[in-house]
Amino acid sequence: QVQLVESGGGLVQAGGSLRLSCAASGTIISISAMGWYRQAPGKQRELVATITSVGSTNYVDSVKGRFTISRDNAKNTVYLQMNSLKPEDTAVYYCARSGSLGVWTYPGSWGQGTQVTVSS
Repeated sequence: QVQLVESGGGLVQAGGSLRLSCAASGTIISISAMGWYRQAPGKQRELVATITSVGSTNYVDSVKGRFTISRDNAKNTVYLQMNSLKPEDTAVYYCARSGSLGVWTYPGSWGQGTQVTVSS
């Protein structure tokens, strides 16, 4: 059974940084595509960043140049480094594993989420 456990969320001032972690079990992330979503109050869940099994990354336009997705295969963990945070980045952030091996297609498994709050 796949388990994804996020950590690293919290309260930060605008302009600050946070690094989210997603520890995976029951799956091998080195052969998986992984992603980070976020959901702000009253809004739909939004795909923020993805990374394929070969390390190709994609980002939603609103975070390009500020967020970086990466993974540590030895730790079976995916990260989201968030810099220059803005109040509009406030959301619950979710880790997800692709439903297809290696490439991002759709979210097949979810973590429980971690709250990120950016104060102005």
